This record gives sequence, C-alpha cells and structure tokens, in this order.
Amino acid sequence: MRMHGSQLRASGDPYFAHPIEVAGILTEYRLDTAAIVTALLHDVIEDTAATRQEVAGMFGEEVAELVEGVTKLSKLELAAEHARQAENLRKFILAISKDVRVLLVKLADRLHNMRTLHFIDKPEKRERIARETVDIYAPLARSIGVHRICSELEELAFAHLNPTARDAIVRRLEILRSEQGRTVSLVSGEILSRLEAAGVNARVYGREKQPYSIWRKLQRKSVAFSQLADIYAFRVIVDEEDDCYRALGVIHRAWPNVPDRFKDYISTPKRNNYRSLHTTIVGPRGMRIEMQIRTEVMDRVAEEGVAAHWRYKDRNYGFDPEAAGADGGRDPLMNLRHLVQVLEHGGDAEELVEHAKLEMFMDQVFVFTPKGELISLPKGAMPLDFAYAVHTNVGDTTVGAKINGELRPLRTVLQNGDVVEIIRGAKPVTPPDWRSLTVTGRARSAIRRHIRLTEREEFVRLGRAAIDQAFSRAGKARADVSLRPAFDRFAVPGEEELYEAVGRGRVAPSLVLEAVFPGLKESERAAAAARTRIEDGRSARLYVRGGGLTPGVSLHFADCCSPVPGDRIVGILQSGEGLAVHTIDCPRLAEYEDQEEVWRDLHWTPQADNTISRARLSATIRNAPGVLGQACTLIGEAGGNIANLRMHHRQSDFFDVDFDIDVLDAKHLTHIAAALRACPSVETVDRTKG
Repeated sequence: MRMHGSQLRASGDPYFAHPIEVAGILTEYRLDTAAIVTALLHDVIEDTAATRQEVAGMFGEEVAELVEGVTKLSKLELAAEHARQAENLRKFILAISKDVRVLLVKLADRLHNMRTLHFIDKPEKRERIARETVDIYAPLARSIGVHRICSELEELAFAHLNPTARDAIVRRLEILRSEQGRTVSLVSGEILSRLEAAGVNARVYGREKQPYSIWRKLQRKSVAFSQLADIYAFRVIVDEEDDCYRALGVIHRAWPNVPDRFKDYISTPKRNNYRSLHTTIVGPRGMRIEMQIRTEVMDRVAEEGVAAHWRYKDRNYGFDPEAAGADGGRDPLMNLRHLVQVLEHGGDAEELVEHAKLEMFMDQVFVFTPKGELISLPKGAMPLDFAYAVHTNVGDTTVGAKINGELRPLRTVLQNGDVVEIIRGAKPVTPPDWRSLTVTGRARSAIRRHIRLTEREEFVRLGRAAIDQAFSRAGKARADVSLRPAFDRFAVPGEEELYEAVGRGRVAPSLVLEAVFPGLKESERAAAAARTRIEDGRSARLYVRGGGLTPGVSLHFADCCSPVPGDRIVGILQSGEGLAVHTIDCPRLAEYEDQEEVWRDLHWTPQADNTISRARLSATIRNAPGVLGQACTLIGEAGGNIANLRMHHRQSDFFDVDFDIDVLDAKHLTHIAAALRACPSVETVDRTKG
C-alpha cells in the first residue's frame, strides 16, 4: 500500500486493491505462503520505486525471485512486433517450466484484470488484451489443468471479442433452460437412484456448457446449435477409482450408449493430468446425455490442475507423487516442457509463436513404441510427429514407418492404440515437403531448422517481386531509384537482406515505398497497400511457395477445392499442366495416393495475408419471411462481402442457398460460418469447394 500510494486503476479503485484481489484468487487454490506474498507484491518492482533488493531484504530471496519472474512476464503483448512477442514468450515458458507458481500468479493477475476490463475506455486496448488472453493465457491455464481459471478467462474474453455471437448463444441457452431446466434435475435424480440401487455411493449433478465452448464447437464442427448433444452434461462423482467403472457399468446397462462416444482418460490421462471416464447415452426421456464419471480427487485435479498436487518437499516446490496418491498420474508440467523443446530449435519469432500455440491447443491421441512406452500426441498426428516426440535424432533420420507391423506412408494419421516403429536411415534427410506431414510444434520447428538455410533464395525472389508490385501500383519503378533510404530505416545491410525481410513478411512492401519516396500522396500510398485479389495464372507464384517451385513450372489453383489463405495446401505435379495447388483434404488427392513423386509441399507466402479470396458457403435455411436478409446481415457484420448467391431445393419448410463470399482467409471464412450457425433460422452451414 505504501509503494503503490495514490495510484488508481481504470475503475477508480486504489491500485493496491488489485494485488489483494489476485492474492484472494490464489487462496482459493490453497497455495503456499510464498505464492500468496508474491501475489500481493507482483506489481511493486514494475510499477513503483521498489527494487528487487528491497523485496529480498523484507520478504526473503524466494519471494524476490518469484516477484521478479512475474515482472519479466508482464509485457507479453500480442500487439507488439513479432520479435518482442517471441522473446517474451521465450522468457515466459522458461520461467514457468522452472517454477509453476510464477504462472499461477500471472494467471490470477490476468483473471482479475479481465474481470475489470470493461473499465478501460479504449475499445482497441480492450480487444488487444482479450485477444492476448484467449491466445496465450487461457491455453496455458488449460495446459496445466487449471480448468476453472481457463474457462472464466475464455468467457470474459469472448464477451469483448465477439459480443454479438455471445449474446445470440446466451439467448438460445435461456430458451433451452426454460424448456429443459426441470428435465435436468429429474434426470439427475433418476441416474442417482439407479446408482444407489446398485450400491454405488455417488453424487450427480448437471452442468451447462459455457457460451465460448459452444462457439468453439460451432466453429470446429459443421453442425447447428440444435444438433449439439452436450449443451447439458452430467457429472458423476464417486469415492474410489473402481467405483468409476462400476458406475459406468450401471449406466450402460440402464440406458443405451452412443457408439464411438466413450473415452477412458483414467487409464490414459491427458497431458495436463486430467483423468475421467466420458460416455454419451440416450438417457431418461430420450434425452441424449454426455456424462463424466470421476472420483473427488480427479474432480479437484480437473478443476485446479497443478495446484492440486504441488507442495513444498525437500526445499523444492514441485509435483509430489505421494500427495497425488493413487489418482496422481504424472507431472502436469510435462506439457510445458514440450514447449521448452520447441525453444531449443530456435527459428524466427513468427515460427516460435506459431509452434508454441500449436503445442498449447492440442487434443490427444495415444500411441505406443514397440517396447510398449506410451506416447501422447495431438489428434491428426502422423509418424514424423511420433518420431520427433521420441527424440530429435530419431525424427531427423526417419525414412519410413511401420504401424501395427505394416509399412505405411508417412502421411498416415495415427489412431489411438497404434504401435509405431520408425525406420531410420544412416544420416539426416529432411525433404521440404515433410512440413505438411506433421502437426506438432516440436516436429515442425525441428524440420524448419534443417531447411531454413535453403529457403533464403526463394524469400529474396518473393520480396523483390512484392516490392516491384508495390512500386508499380504507385506508378513508380524500382530500377530508377536507390533503395538505400530503406536500408537505414529497416536496419538491413543491403538489397538482398531487404528483399528477404519483405519475402518473409517482416517488412511490408508499402513501407519500403514510403521510405524511398517520403512525400508520397495518399492515393499512391493507398494503391500500394491495397489488398489484391488472388487470381489464377502467373500471379499465383506470389502467394504460394514451397518444394517444387522451380523456374519454368507454371502454378495454378485447382478448381476442385478452391484454396484460400490459411488452408493447408499441397501441390500435385501434372505432366504438361504444371503444379496444381490443392487443399490437404481435397478428395481428388486420393487419385495420387501411390504416386509419391508428384507430391510437393506448399505453403502461403506473407503476401497472401494482404489479399482477398472468394469462397463458397452452402446453408440450409428455414423458409420464413426475412430469414435470408438476416443471414446476409450476419455475413456483412462478420466482415464478409457477398459476391453472389443462388437459391435451390426450395421446399415449404426449408431451402438451400449458396453464398459466394469475398474473405480474407480460411479463419475469416470459419468465423462467418460460425456466426451463421448461431442463428436459430439456419439449420446447417458447410463450406463448398470447387
């Protein structure tokens, strides 16, 4: 209080109220004294005249280290330039992998800041903080299993980032609550009575899915709100691990289960140490019900993550298997140590942030080595991901893979329970197209490290073409002027380095133009920076790069799948026709399954981020007055421009409509689709390719 003095927060409250609230959040998790003291002091070094030496003198060296650790992590800003963001992320991961209390204090700090975010006046600042929360802090909370904090952070950020979508989902939930609220309590009672009759001591309660969780599902799956089966889920809490399986048997004998909807996270815990049985049944009153069955200890770990099993022992604050007991599983920080391995492979700032986010957002598949060791990987992982998870040297020398004893292509997606054996060569061989055969950040960063040096020439060529294009749009010619003013402004020694910086997306071509022509007119500046439309033909080379892009080979976008920036893409070399760009899930690719020699790894250039592409959404809409206009309004509010629409299969109750929409990238298209799915009058929305 003395150090913060008369400082005020945006809400008008005294500043010291904030650290007291942060400490209060951590007491709910029963953290140790040093963590609570750190929460109270976490801003004094950064925001006041207090020094590390003063903190150490008054509170001890351990508290001083923790406060300093939190202070170093307080400038993780997504709005900052990539290099600074990556450096902060690097420090952040290394610090929290050494002492998780640094992260727990930072998460509590962010949670209280998000609870008071509405007091900040500037909308752009609120949006930046909310975006940073959902991109970095919520995934970190999930990765160490602190579900309660993760869920609240996501909900608070969602309210600022997309209030329209959240309000629509909240309204649908209110209607559902009025219709099914009583049914939920009746179903809970019926499940409990079945368990008691079988001698299983349990408590049962229903829970409603959070709006942000529903929104994520609407984005990931092509389903309407009404088709989601887990808006309401039921949790069964029992005494012992054996009771989990007994309760499962009682429930499956009483009601039919939905095929392929059972998951056993007790025998194979998630990487954040989450343990539970999941099943979906057609329960009482024909209601489709998602159920989670777990013990009290598992439930606490699911909500509190690392805070549940971390304590002092032998002068070290860390994971305590004895405290964890029979339900302990493994050290949840193993998840973060994967990120440390990503850091070891280096790479530029953009790669680092991308790969670290990949590691944080993973759903899992469990596979085995030939010796029976369990390896957890993200869903969609392929043999190369497995090889790099075993060891970097194994990945670097991979030449093939056996899955369940059979030789399989390296693009085979691994399934739960697969036994994977890696076939290794004598020396490292890393073809460029291997990047499309991986999904983990660790594998991608290791592969990229190998091929980074060979890419420079292509980046230089791309940068030169981008600068020429910007100059041409502004009515200037690069050959007529010296680029030296740009060398000084962007701190590069010469032309080649400038072209490379532009080719890699670190410097915008329009900024190079401004550096060379300081007195540029507004119209010329706008022309140089304007978004261009991605079209077929020779210009395709500016937007796509990768293996096989050799001089003289033409490049074009395949009509069968209509790729847009953000889609994962591959190239197919066709005799006499050049290289066709396909999305990775294009059905036509099955024709080339056995023709390894025609496949080329491709990816989008930074120039593609400054373009507009056309994509098609097909929707089934309720036939009622005004609904088509409502759908068009939603597309416009989401930033899409309707270029064309076609109605067909019109019936008395429903009709189908195709929307051709100008979008920025695949993520923008997914955002528009999710906005449509949240509309009560829209039954289904799918992307149509071709």
